Amino acid sequence: MRHMFLFLGFLLSAAAFAQSPYTDSIVRHRADYRAKFLSDPNSPLKTKKAVSKLRFFAPDTAFRVTATVTRITDAEPFEMPTFDGKSSAYVRYATLSFTLDGQPRQLTIYRSLRLAQMPMYRDYLFLPFKDTTNGAETYGGGRYLDLRLNDIRDGKLIIDFNKAYNPYCAYSGGYTCPIPPKENHLTVAVRAGEAMYNGK
Repeated sequence: MRHMFLFLGFLLSAAAFAQSPYTDSIVRHRADYRAKFLSDPNSPLKTKKAVSKLRFFAPDTAFRVTATVTRITDAEPFEMPTFDGKSSAYVRYATLSFTLDGQPRQLTIYRSLRLAQMPMYRDYLFLPFKDTTNGAETYGGGRYLDLRLNDIRDGKLIIDFNKAYNPYCAYSGGYTCPIPPKENHLTVAVRAGEAMYNGK
């Protein structure tokens, strides 16, 4: 009888998790993410079959953290290396300080100087990072998060690693994908967001 109650408890917990508004929002986010591969003419994944092989960790609110934003003033532009041996011009915008897995962490967000010239991307912020899952559970070259200036409110910003995604280089060669700088290498396993692609 005890095992039956434990099993029923598990089912109720799973049902509550599946119905949570946050989980639903991540499910919708990932559906939109998949759809963009099929609508983007430069996409490395051209078919529904290829897109169906995208994998993700289960949504986990432990990887949705609030960071304190410290603006970096008078930052000089620099060239961020890319996996194809080229580079892209960026500027360090701010430092994010937060707690993850019980330890204080820091990441830096950047602005692309090229995108800053385009009206639709003028407020775009770029957060590339690596963590200890790279090469085993997630793409070895790290993952990305996209942010906007208005995501910063009262000196705070929510980092949702459940929305972390792979660069196009994770699926095919011939793309210019920035390499996450060393200052954005986390010494923790971020089992959230997109996992290693299994389409090969």
